Amino acid sequence: MLSSDALVIDAPTVAERISKFISKQVSISGLEGAVVAVSGGIDSAVTLALTVEALGRDRVRAVTMPERDIKPEGDITDVMQLAEMFEVTCDVVEITPVLHVMRSLLPLYDPSDRVSWGNVKPRVRMTIAYHYANALRSMVIGSSNKTEWLTGYFTKYGDGGVDLMPLADLYKTQVRQLARHLGIPRRIIEKTPTAGLWPGQSDEGELGIEYAVLDLILYGWERGMAVAEIAHELDVEASTVERVLDRVRANEHKRRLPLILRLSSVTG
Repeated sequence: MLSSDALVIDAPTVAERISKFISKQVSISGLEGAVVAVSGGIDSAVTLALTVEALGRDRVRAVTMPERDIKPEGDITDVMQLAEMFEVTCDVVEITPVLHVMRSLLPLYDPSDRVSWGNVKPRVRMTIAYHYANALRSMVIGSSNKTEWLTGYFTKYGDGGVDLMPLADLYKTQVRQLARHLGIPRRIIEKTPTAGLWPGQSDEGELGIEYAVLDLILYGWERGMAVAEIAHELDVEASTVERVLDRVRANEHKRRLPLILRLSSVTG
């Protein structure tokens, strides 16, 4: 039966396992700590909380990278509240000047091409995050969840360019459960999810479906349910389910390393 009950998690156990995963991977890497890009949204808030739990506050650096006129001022306030809450240093790196230079240099820049230009922004943020990681001998901890990972709702070599994705086996609705367990402020939990790609942009608006329904479609698909069965269980059109699964299939390339053509048989 596809219902919200199917996605209920044991939040304390999940939080403990993720924290141990982060701690182990940083230890194996031989690095000294972790960098977390914090946006003021729920996913990065949960990631920050779990990373601090895993490594301790002195080994975690938070970085927030706002763009003027895109991310609401309240997001910066929320980021600073989180930094204070978890007692971590948080740097603010405003990316607008970098974007101005990029606009002047990119031959194909077109302000009406929201996808192409929008994807530049997370790639700039990825570069900054790795600058911090290299300077501090740290790993970059990503915040993408399973819903984003399966549907390809992330930028390749942008917010998808990280060392660890500790939330990538949790659907968005499960991340909300974890956030409540971790004591993330209610304002952040209930905030409209957005990647901040352009003014007024929202995740659900761009995906064309609410997370509560999307998560259950993906849950059913992962368990081998047929399109008609998922549609019937959730009382949605079969075309809605097909559209989601088409997106999953189309974005397979974003979930794997670059393909390599093996030439050893002809190169000796």
